[in-house]
Amino acid sequence: MRILCKLAIAFISMALALPAFAKSAEEKREDVREMREEVLAELFEQRPQVRAEIDVSEGYAVFSNVGVQVLLIGGGGGRGVVRDMESGKDTYMKMATAGVGLGIGIKDFRTVFVFHDRKALDDFIEKGWDFSGEADAAAKSDEKGGEFGDAAGFSKKVSIYQFTQAGLALQASLKGTKYWRHKKLNQAD
Repeated sequence: MRILCKLAIAFISMALALPAFAKSAEEKREDVREMREEVLAELFEQRPQVRAEIDVSEGYAVFSNVGVQVLLIGGGGGRGVVRDMESGKDTYMKMATAGVGLGIGIKDFRTVFVFHDRKALDDFIEKGWDFSGEADAAAKSDEKGGEFGDAAGFSKKVSIYQFTQAGLALQASLKGTKYWRHKKLNQAD
Protein backbone atom coordinates (compact mmCIF):
# COMPACT_ATOMS: atom_id res chain seq x y z
CA MET A 1 0.00 0.00 0.00
CA ARG A 2 2.88 2.38 0.76
CA ILE A 3 4.37 1.90 -2.69
CA LEU A 4 0.97 2.56 -4.26
CA CYS A 5 0.64 5.83 -2.34
CA LYS A 6 4.13 6.94 -3.38
CA LEU A 7 3.38 6.12 -7.03
CA ALA A 8 0.13 8.09 -6.85
CA ILE A 9 1.90 11.12 -5.38
CA ALA A 10 4.64 10.94 -8.02
CA PHE A 11 2.06 10.68 -10.81
CA ILE A 12 0.09 13.67 -9.52
CA SER A 13 3.25 15.76 -9.15
CA MET A 14 4.48 14.99 -12.66
CA ALA A 15 1.10 15.54 -14.28
CA LEU A 16 0.79 18.97 -12.72
CA ALA A 17 4.38 20.14 -13.17
CA LEU A 18 5.40 19.13 -16.70
CA PRO A 19 3.47 21.76 -18.72
CA ALA A 20 4.89 24.62 -16.61
CA PHE A 21 8.60 24.20 -17.37
CA ALA A 22 8.82 25.43 -20.96
CA LYS A 23 7.39 28.97 -20.68
CA SER A 24 8.79 32.30 -19.52
CA ALA A 25 7.14 34.22 -16.67
CA GLU A 26 5.53 36.66 -19.13
CA GLU A 27 4.15 33.79 -21.22
CA LYS A 28 2.70 32.24 -18.07
CA ARG A 29 1.13 35.58 -17.07
CA GLU A 30 -0.37 35.90 -20.56
CA ASP A 31 -1.79 32.36 -20.30
CA VAL A 32 -3.43 33.26 -16.97
CA ARG A 33 -4.89 36.49 -18.41
CA GLU A 34 -6.28 34.60 -21.43
CA MET A 35 -7.81 31.98 -19.13
CA ARG A 36 -9.41 34.79 -17.09
CA GLU A 37 -11.01 36.31 -20.19
CA GLU A 38 -12.35 32.93 -21.38
CA VAL A 39 -13.81 32.05 -17.99
CA LEU A 40 -15.41 35.48 -17.53
CA ALA A 41 -16.92 35.32 -21.03
CA GLU A 42 -18.47 31.94 -20.20
CA LEU A 43 -19.72 33.17 -16.82
CA PHE A 44 -21.25 36.33 -18.33
CA GLU A 45 -22.93 34.27 -21.05
CA GLN A 46 -24.56 31.99 -18.49
CA ARG A 47 -25.13 34.57 -15.75
CA PRO A 48 -25.13 38.09 -17.30
CA GLN A 49 -25.94 39.74 -13.95
CA VAL A 50 -22.51 38.72 -12.61
CA ARG A 51 -20.91 41.41 -14.85
CA ALA A 52 -22.74 44.11 -12.86
CA GLU A 53 -21.80 42.34 -9.61
CA ILE A 54 -18.11 42.46 -10.60
CA ASP A 55 -18.34 46.09 -11.78
CA VAL A 56 -19.37 47.26 -8.28
CA SER A 57 -17.12 44.83 -6.39
CA GLU A 58 -13.83 45.53 -4.65
CA GLY A 59 -12.21 42.95 -6.92
CA TYR A 60 -12.43 39.47 -8.33
CA ALA A 61 -10.25 36.41 -8.83
CA VAL A 62 -10.27 33.74 -11.53
CA PHE A 63 -8.50 30.38 -11.07
CA SER A 64 -7.91 27.33 -13.23
CA ASN A 65 -7.24 24.01 -11.50
CA VAL A 66 -6.57 20.46 -12.60
CA GLY A 67 -7.06 17.73 -10.03
CA VAL A 68 -6.10 14.08 -10.15
CA GLN A 69 -7.58 11.28 -8.03
CA VAL A 70 -5.68 7.98 -7.90
CA LEU A 71 -7.17 5.35 -5.60
CA LEU A 72 -7.20 6.92 -2.13
CA ILE A 73 -5.14 10.06 -2.76
CA GLY A 74 -6.17 13.14 -4.68
CA GLY A 75 -4.54 16.44 -5.35
CA GLY A 76 -4.32 19.25 -7.79
CA GLY A 77 -2.86 22.59 -8.53
CA GLY A 78 -3.47 25.65 -10.58
CA ARG A 79 -2.95 29.32 -11.13
CA GLY A 80 -5.08 32.40 -11.14
CA VAL A 81 -5.16 36.13 -11.00
CA VAL A 82 -6.82 38.63 -8.68
CA ARG A 83 -7.95 41.99 -10.09
CA ASP A 84 -8.24 44.91 -7.65
CA MET A 85 -11.02 47.03 -9.18
CA GLU A 86 -9.91 50.20 -7.37
CA SER A 87 -6.28 50.15 -8.54
CA GLY A 88 -6.67 47.98 -11.65
CA LYS A 89 -3.70 45.91 -10.44
CA ASP A 90 -3.42 42.19 -11.12
CA THR A 91 -1.88 39.86 -8.53
CA TYR A 92 -0.96 36.36 -9.71
CA MET A 93 -1.68 33.50 -7.35
CA LYS A 94 -1.20 29.74 -7.01
CA MET A 95 -3.58 27.19 -5.60
CA ALA A 96 -3.31 23.60 -4.44
CA THR A 97 -5.86 21.02 -3.40
CA ALA A 98 -5.50 17.80 -1.46
CA GLY A 99 -7.99 15.17 -0.49
CA VAL A 100 -8.55 11.59 0.47
CA GLY A 101 -11.25 9.41 -1.02
CA LEU A 102 -11.78 6.49 -3.32
CA GLY A 103 -11.61 7.11 -7.06
CA ILE A 104 -9.63 7.49 -10.24
CA GLY A 105 -9.89 10.43 -12.59
CA ILE A 106 -8.96 13.94 -13.61
CA LYS A 107 -11.09 17.01 -12.94
CA ASP A 108 -10.55 20.30 -14.72
CA PHE A 109 -12.37 23.26 -13.19
CA ARG A 110 -12.40 27.06 -12.99
CA THR A 111 -13.38 29.18 -10.00
CA VAL A 112 -14.40 32.86 -9.88
CA PHE A 113 -14.42 34.78 -6.59
CA VAL A 114 -16.20 38.15 -6.42
CA PHE A 115 -15.05 40.19 -3.41
CA HIS A 116 -17.70 42.57 -2.02
CA ASP A 117 -15.55 43.56 0.95
CA ARG A 118 -12.14 45.33 0.83
CA LYS A 119 -10.74 43.42 3.83
CA ALA A 120 -11.70 40.07 2.29
CA LEU A 121 -9.91 41.04 -0.95
CA ASP A 122 -6.82 42.34 0.85
CA ASP A 123 -6.63 39.27 3.10
CA PHE A 124 -6.91 36.96 0.10
CA ILE A 125 -4.04 38.73 -1.70
CA GLU A 126 -1.77 39.33 1.29
CA LYS A 127 -2.33 36.24 3.41
CA GLY A 128 -3.85 33.76 1.01
CA TRP A 129 -6.65 31.48 2.09
CA ASP A 130 -6.63 27.98 3.41
CA PHE A 131 -9.98 26.21 3.35
CA SER A 132 -10.13 23.36 5.80
CA GLY A 133 -13.90 23.22 5.68
CA GLU A 134 -16.10 23.12 2.63
CA ALA A 135 -17.88 26.02 0.98
CA ASP A 136 -20.84 25.42 -1.30
CA ALA A 137 -22.48 27.57 -3.93
CA ALA A 138 -25.48 26.01 -5.65
CA ALA A 139 -26.02 26.63 -9.36
CA LYS A 140 -29.21 27.12 -11.34
CA SER A 141 -29.92 26.67 -15.02
CA ASP A 142 -33.22 27.72 -16.63
CA GLU A 143 -34.82 24.35 -15.99
CA LYS A 144 -33.23 22.92 -12.86
CA GLY A 145 -31.06 23.52 -9.82
CA GLY A 146 -31.06 26.04 -7.02
CA GLU A 147 -29.99 29.67 -6.89
CA PHE A 148 -26.35 30.68 -6.73
CA GLY A 149 -25.57 31.37 -3.12
CA ASP A 150 -22.76 32.96 -1.21
CA ALA A 151 -20.13 30.51 -0.11
CA ALA A 152 -20.62 29.15 3.35
CA GLY A 153 -18.94 31.23 6.05
CA PHE A 154 -18.44 34.32 3.90
CA SER A 155 -21.79 36.05 4.53
CA LYS A 156 -22.06 38.73 1.87
CA LYS A 157 -18.31 39.33 1.57
CA VAL A 158 -17.48 36.91 -1.27
CA SER A 159 -19.48 35.13 -3.97
CA ILE A 160 -17.99 32.00 -5.54
CA TYR A 161 -18.80 30.51 -8.95
CA GLN A 162 -17.26 27.28 -10.19
CA PHE A 163 -17.19 25.72 -13.67
CA THR A 164 -16.29 22.30 -14.93
CA GLN A 165 -15.89 21.28 -18.57
CA ALA A 166 -19.63 20.61 -18.54
CA GLY A 167 -20.49 24.19 -17.48
CA LEU A 168 -21.59 25.58 -14.14
CA ALA A 169 -20.94 23.17 -11.32
CA LEU A 170 -23.60 22.32 -8.79
CA GLN A 171 -21.11 22.82 -5.99
CA ALA A 172 -18.05 24.97 -5.40
CA SER A 173 -16.15 22.60 -3.17
CA LEU A 174 -13.16 24.32 -1.58
CA LYS A 175 -12.32 21.69 1.00
CA GLY A 176 -8.58 21.27 1.35
CA THR A 177 -7.77 24.18 -1.00
CA LYS A 178 -5.00 26.70 -0.33
CA TYR A 179 -4.37 29.96 -2.24
CA TRP A 180 -1.18 32.06 -2.09
CA ARG A 181 0.83 34.64 -4.06
CA HIS A 182 2.83 33.38 -7.03
CA LYS A 183 6.25 34.95 -6.29
CA LYS A 184 7.77 34.51 -9.75
CA LEU A 185 4.76 35.76 -11.73
CA ASN A 186 4.44 38.88 -9.56
CA GLN A 187 8.08 39.88 -10.25
CA ALA A 188 8.98 41.94 -13.28
CA ASP A 189 11.06 40.07 -15.86
